[in-house]
Amino acid sequence: MNVIRMEHVGYQYPSHIPEGVPVQAVSEMCLTVEEGSYWVILGRNGSGKSTLTRLMNALLLPSEGIVLIDGMETRDEAHLWQIRKTVGVVFQNPDNQIVATTVEEDVAFGPENLGIAQAEIRIRVDEALQTVGMTPYVEHSPHMLSGGQKQRVAIAGILAMKPKCIVLDEATSMLDPEGRQEVLKAMKMLHQEHHMTIVLITHHMEEAVEADCVMVMQGGKKILSGTPSDVFQKTSLLREAGLDVPQVTSFWEHMASERFPIEPLPVYIDEAEAIFQRLLLNSPAYARLMDGDDTAFLLAPVKTLEKENIIRHPYIRIRDLRHVYMPDTQYERIALDGVSLDIFQGEIMGVIGHTGSGKSTFVQHLNGLLKATSGTLEVGGVRVDAKNLKALRKKVGLIFQYPEHQLFEETVYKDIAFGLIQNGLSLSEVDVRVQKVSALLSITPEMLVKSPFELSGGQKRRVAIAGVLAMEPAVLILDEPTAGLDPKGSKKVLQLLKELNEKEGTTIILISHNMEDIAAYAQRVAVFREGRLALLDEPKVIFGQLPLLQKMHLTSPAITRLFLSAGEKIGVKLPTILTVEEAVVWMNSLYGETHDR
Repeated sequence: MNVIRMEHVGYQYPSHIPEGVPVQAVSEMCLTVEEGSYWVILGRNGSGKSTLTRLMNALLLPSEGIVLIDGMETRDEAHLWQIRKTVGVVFQNPDNQIVATTVEEDVAFGPENLGIAQAEIRIRVDEALQTVGMTPYVEHSPHMLSGGQKQRVAIAGILAMKPKCIVLDEATSMLDPEGRQEVLKAMKMLHQEHHMTIVLITHHMEEAVEADCVMVMQGGKKILSGTPSDVFQKTSLLREAGLDVPQVTSFWEHMASERFPIEPLPVYIDEAEAIFQRLLLNSPAYARLMDGDDTAFLLAPVKTLEKENIIRHPYIRIRDLRHVYMPDTQYERIALDGVSLDIFQGEIMGVIGHTGSGKSTFVQHLNGLLKATSGTLEVGGVRVDAKNLKALRKKVGLIFQYPEHQLFEETVYKDIAFGLIQNGLSLSEVDVRVQKVSALLSITPEMLVKSPFELSGGQKRRVAIAGVLAMEPAVLILDEPTAGLDPKGSKKVLQLLKELNEKEGTTIILISHNMEDIAAYAQRVAVFREGRLALLDEPKVIFGQLPLLQKMHLTSPAITRLFLSAGEKIGVKLPTILTVEEAVVWMNSLYGETHDR
């Protein structure tokens, strides 16, 4: 039985400009999602994935072709209620789906509208909240939760309605590593034990390997589909489409040669680990090490990504910072509890922690958006208080999780220029700065005259970032800047931050749930847990402590885990590797001339 069937489906969005050309978001889409299957859909921002999602439960009706849900055509209004009961959709931004005043009420909202009996609703709400790990928050207000916690509530609300098919449109993008794994584990359980049909749209390549079928979209069309093992062999095609492959696949793709005959490329970490163990056991360096030569592995140099010349002058000093939300009420919650640290001028500081650990609350103190309950904070030698907030905000720029929601002006140019004009800069100086950041962020002259609402999601994000960068802050704080961006878009944003840091000396504070990004770009990592600063060190030290991170509901990058696990299983301590590039350098030198002195 087919749950979703599309026959030559197309969809056009009307232009925002009168007499403008419509945008073709989906073209000639044919697909069949069978009941009980697990699909993953990949594609760049603007490839048509979200439009496809909305076509799946009749939020949009096709301009061309036919969409059938459980045999019902979506254009038939008589079936609309049943269609949306059959296919439940969880979107990227949970704020668009939360409607009630408590978590419990929000999860119950859907079943109540379906006319489910109260006793059954109680069971469904409890089961759904337990599935996403939100049972302790049952009486909390959803609007007091972190972005990741809100997303779990939104997912629970759909699960409580027990649809035949659940579609998740980048629904895990705001979750911490453990939260993402919990949701994926829940989806796998619903798929395997309850025969539920799952359609997951994601930019996380590691999430795609769990699917029965992976479909890749580009320009509104399907360009590739098949099993994860089949799809991820097409590495060149995927990268041309702005995507990537799992880290372990990328590693062996770079290593595959006459010396390392690897075919097919591994997709799953256990496959990659088996290949790695075999090659390690056969390497001359391994034999020497087992003979007692403890320099064998030291001869393989690992390139560090950390700067050697960071100026160790604290630009931000935080001492005993404490913040309590809604004090002296039943909703009182300690978000920060005695946080102390220095952030150095010109460094890239990564900030990680489980959902609700206090990361976003922490950074909102750094430009005065939140006032500390107690403790002190200095930025550039100036103590933060109500008297100098304007001066502080010139020094510290803050870009939120969804920066594109900050756009509001008629044109992209005006949006970027808004803060500069408010600060009294001359029109000539405004133009110089707008042109400078536009060039830096690849915002073309044609884009500058457009409405920001005509742009794709990735373009909107660049414009929002440009508006903050134009203020030339000494410190730039980014809260999940790559959430919801495709791999190519994410890399562009992170490379931009690296260039700003290296060329302009901008201090970067980067909050992310993506451990690969933090490992590759941060020079130090601050780990938050339950409102406290739990760890503060270089990435190699932090990510080399996998068991400790797992206790904090975090993890290490996949390539790091591969090295840690393989070394442990063959009884050799391997170095802490943070990136695929490091892994390739290490492996080549392990087998290279450096070992034949």
